[in-house]
Amino acid sequence: MAGFEEGYVELTVVGVRVELPSNQPLVLLEEPGTQRRIPVWIGAPEASVIAGYAQGLDTPRPLTHDLLLALVAALGSHVERVRIVSVQDTVFHARVDLPGGKTVDARASDAVAVALAAGVPVLCATEVVEAVGFIADPETVTEEDEERVAEFRAFLDDIDPSDFE
Repeated sequence: MAGFEEGYVELTVVGVRVELPSNQPLVLLEEPGTQRRIPVWIGAPEASVIAGYAQGLDTPRPLTHDLLLALVAALGSHVERVRIVSVQDTVFHARVDLPGGKTVDARASDAVAVALAAGVPVLCATEVVEAVGFIADPETVTEEDEERVAEFRAFLDDIDPSDFE
């Protein structure tokens, strides 16, 4: 994508889903203009935070990612973008990019949450997209899949950020 580091594609956050049959939460990213999606497995607390940011929910107190952004701003900087740089044995590795070529290593789930909180792009290395990306096929979703997703969404709706303090 123009304007971004060569070898990366910009992704959008589709949402938080549940991988079946393990019921493992994941954040689903998508390459715009394609049906190619990248699943990033995350924990339930991370799923709750990402879902909250994606839905634009306000919290009564700052979350950890909000604190991180406030600290970066207090130091006179900002987050430019986040990048998913590799995947090894289903573990995604990411970086948070700051001005002047400074980068901070991060878990992919934290990087995505920071990107949503800061309103910055999520980029992904082309080789990661090619290794784990898949083409979405809505005709393969079963009624049981939809029920499990609905159960997980209800779980996320009942979680309060203060539950993780």
